[in-house]
Amino acid sequence: MESIRELLIEEMADLYDAEKQLVKALPTMAKAASNEQLREAFLNHLEQTRGHVARLEQAFQLLDKKAKGKPCAAMKGLIEEGKETMAEDLPDGLLDSAIICAAQKVEHYEMAGYGTLSAWARSLGLDEVAELLEETLAEEKEADEKLTQVGGDVLAETESAGQEGEEERETQRKGVAAKSKANGRARRRAG
Repeated sequence: MESIRELLIEEMADLYDAEKQLVKALPTMAKAASNEQLREAFLNHLEQTRGHVARLEQAFQLLDKKAKGKPCAAMKGLIEEGKETMAEDLPDGLLDSAIICAAQKVEHYEMAGYGTLSAWARSLGLDEVAELLEETLAEEKEADEKLTQVGGDVLAETESAGQEGEEERETQRKGVAAKSKANGRARRRAG
């Protein structure tokens, strides 16, 4: 590799593979989500991700190159980490929060890639390529913001459920203590 143009093409191939891996992973993430907003966010992003693949194909075409992926080890690792998270035995709210964390790692990886590649394309005067990459970058940022918003809602629901559970356990403890105290008085009277 001897030029920034060649590096741009190589890194586009990496993102092309990453997006294709994500197209396969998003339905599993949606299925694992218990929160309806989160499930919808994943399904909406699946449609966007298919568009990201198509945009990269357009960008390759503008560069007179065949759209071809280069195995993206980073995305493979992020998806594997997400699968491990989804396999954990966690209450729904905690699992949704963990899935959101895994998904945001993916979004930040993609934002870094698209941001850098769009800057390289601009510096090379490849404005049409840069615009395609920037359009995808904007959608990745929106997806990340949506995950942050949904994550806040999930966290609030989880904390609320945790407080209700704690209140219920406290009521049960008080009930057991009162029953024990009453039994003790009854034994003293009988004794």
